[in-house]
This record gives sequence, structure tokens and C-alpha cells, in this order.
Amino acid sequence: MTEIRLGRLGVWRPWSLLDPALAKDIEDYGYGAIWVGGSPAGDLDAVERLLAATDRIVVATGIVNMWSTPAEEVAPSYYRLADAYGDRFLLGVGIGHPERTREYRSPYETVVRYLDALDAADVPAARRVLAALGPKALELSRERAAGAHPYLTTPDHTRVARETLGAGPVLAPEQKVVLDTDPASARAVAREGLARYLGLRNYVNNFKRFGLTDADVADGGSDRLVDALVAHGDAAAIAARLSAHLDAGADTVAVQVLTEEGGDPRPALRAIAGTLAP
Repeated sequence: MTEIRLGRLGVWRPWSLLDPALAKDIEDYGYGAIWVGGSPAGDLDAVERLLAATDRIVVATGIVNMWSTPAEEVAPSYYRLADAYGDRFLLGVGIGHPERTREYRSPYETVVRYLDALDAADVPAARRVLAALGPKALELSRERAAGAHPYLTTPDHTRVARETLGAGPVLAPEQKVVLDTDPASARAVAREGLARYLGLRNYVNNFKRFGLTDADVADGGSDRLVDALVAHGDAAAIAARLSAHLDAGADTVAVQVLTEEGGDPRPALRAIAGTLAP
């Protein structure tokens, strides 16, 4: 199990929407980790800027894409940050999606080879996590990494993931949230945030494992799909969903605040931190 202390709650946000000032605010609200999404570049400069601006919070990649960043490129970046910031940096890696990667092929073998290359570069398994949805990826997370960082999942998935991982490996699911008590406007923001994922078969196949259907995915997503994937309402309602992940076996939950375009995530992050103490 990783010795890196992630806290009960973290914050997931694309690297392009993170800056040092926001990172410091997230730390001050009491969150334990920042998950840098959107496939940050292998030099990890975006991660280093956040580490330099903060004092204690862990910064993790969520995730470095295996297709765009070879293991031989990210390994020196890992050591640069590990040497400078110790256990405040956690490397998350993943395979991405066939619809977004021209070279996508043999995904399981590619992940294994990538982990082999990280091993060869002496990047410790205890300092890396793996993006994982299905059983085979979760098993690799247990055997070849400190644990798993599932994305766009539900507490039911978290329960199954914990059963697969067993006790010990870290389980850090991402959870999208909209702080809005009007269901219609909250679902509108949620659908905008989900739109880019509903055509990706890795996610769609995972939805179907947990009872959603093609009809739920069609036409921007049914209310049932939106409500399953995006917690919305007041801070207490959102905290209940985050607690459901923790009760199902998550060690930490990476909160992704969805807003209207250009919206500030800080009000929601403050409210959530005040309701479910990180």
C-alpha cells in the first residue's frame, strides 16, 4: 500500500485549469491531494508548479497517457519531483481511449510493457497508481502499482473495485459534482461535462456493467445516467455521494467540480470541505 497520504478527499481538475493560486486555495481548504488531469506532458512541469506553490498537499497525475508519454520520458520527471518533494508526488498512468489514440492497440499488453519499463527505470510501484475500470486493469493495479485511480464511476463500481483490489492497495475514484439545488440546471451543467465521454467505449462498457443501457447513453444521457455519474444538489447531498464511495471501500475520493464555462470551482470546494471534513 502506498505510504503517500492522500487524505479522504482530493480535487481532480485538468492541468489547463489549474494554477498555483488555485492549488494553494485547495490546500488551505483542507483537501489532501490534487489530481492533475487532462494528460499532462511528460516533463511534468505543470505538476511541479503546483508543488512549488504549496506546502503539504500531494499532487498526483490523473493521468499521464501511456501513448503520448513513453515511460522512458516520464521516469526522469518522476525522479526530479520525488527528489525535490518526496512523498508529495504520486505518478498516475493510464492507457487512454481508442477513440482518442491512433496507435491504440493491444491495450493490456501495452500497459504491462509500460509498467515493465517503469520497473526498469526503478520507478517504485509504491509511488504509482494505474487508471483502472475493468477487472484486468484493477488486478494489474493490485499487482504492479500502489493501487487504482478509476474515473467516471459510481459507488457500486468502487465496491467491486475494492473487492478486486483486496485490502491494502489505494483506491482513489474520481467523482463529478455540481453544487446546484435546481435539478434541471444542475443536469444541464452535468451533461455538458459528460458529453465528451459518452462516445468512449471504455466508459460506456463500464456503465453497462452496472446496469445502465444504450438508451441511457443516447441523446446526451438520460437523467438516470446523469444522476448516477454526477452528484448534484446542496453540499450535504454531494457529501452523501462522496461518503458512499468511502463507505464502499475508497481510501480517498477525487472531487471534480463542474460549473458553467469559466465558472470558479472555489465556492463548491469550500462548501464540500465544510460539510465532509477532508
